[in-house]
Amino acid sequence: MQQIKVGLIGGGGIADEHILGYRRFGGRIGVTAVADSVPETLARRAAELDAAPFADYAELIRDADVDAVDICLPHHLHKDAIVRAADAGKHILCEKPLCLTADEASEVQAAVSGSGVTLMCAHNQLFLPAVAKAREVLDSGLLGTVYEVRTTDSFYNDFDPATMGWRASARTSGGGELIDTGYHPTYLMLHLAGGSPIEATAMLATHRLKFMEGEDSAQVLVRFDNGVVGQMVTSWAYDPAPITERFSAVGELGALHSNRDGTTLTVSLRSGATETFSFAPVNTYVAEIGHFADSLIDKTRPLHTEVEGLEALGILLAAYEGAARKTIAVVARPAR
Repeated sequence: MQQIKVGLIGGGGIADEHILGYRRFGGRIGVTAVADSVPETLARRAAELDAAPFADYAELIRDADVDAVDICLPHHLHKDAIVRAADAGKHILCEKPLCLTADEASEVQAAVSGSGVTLMCAHNQLFLPAVAKAREVLDSGLLGTVYEVRTTDSFYNDFDPATMGWRASARTSGGGELIDTGYHPTYLMLHLAGGSPIEATAMLATHRLKFMEGEDSAQVLVRFDNGVVGQMVTSWAYDPAPITERFSAVGELGALHSNRDGTTLTVSLRSGATETFSFAPVNTYVAEIGHFADSLIDKTRPLHTEVEGLEALGILLAAYEGAARKTIAVVARPAR
């Protein structure tokens, strides 16, 4: 089997996690080219990975001998890199969010669907074993009709103006905490709800990180086309209460919930039966890279493609609109 050659686009902090995956699955997939606009970062990553260096990611996409690209850029650059890669026939792994606006979403969808390449969203929390087990339970019908899904991703973030970089600007981040860390509980809610989002709203707050242009906390409500209602809480301002679950779902016949770190799943039925499953900790970024390799080698659909990535974005854009207008907004839905 020939190794899949990947161009790493962006050598910042999140690339450390991805590189662990390329090292783990080096027999199947590896980084052979790297692009970064910061000369010191580029030199360090090229030496670390023994990869061809490119100061401009457009040149890497055009000239490097790669089968796929892994986009680890600031948010506002994702759309351009995706479109360029799709036009060049390169498969794509992209960090969240795929893009920042409805117009950009249309460009992304058109570029990917017209190219025939595989795009996988880097939605690493889907690789928590508790999430996979929860989806299995829900698909089995054990809980009957699902009524509610709830997700939480909050932590005390020690950002300050000197360390926050592009995330402090709404122009480059796309908003605030909601479109950044909040993207994780959004795609997790989408995955567990099992339907397409149709409307959403939010309450936004800046509790502590006052120097940000955007919010540092958000609470979101979402309605899905299968009747499920989703609730989501996310923040950089605080740790959640110790009893808070990472995710839960309630149905007509019972409920399930994880613990905060996603290493256990408890299923409790109205009949009185209860079972708790425990899982060893997993590096979800490493598992994500392995799944990307499997999808390309086996020509199978990744867990989340541009469809789910743009649905998650649609939830967030509708949530921002609902918060601004103090109403419930319609979620723009990409073609499935």
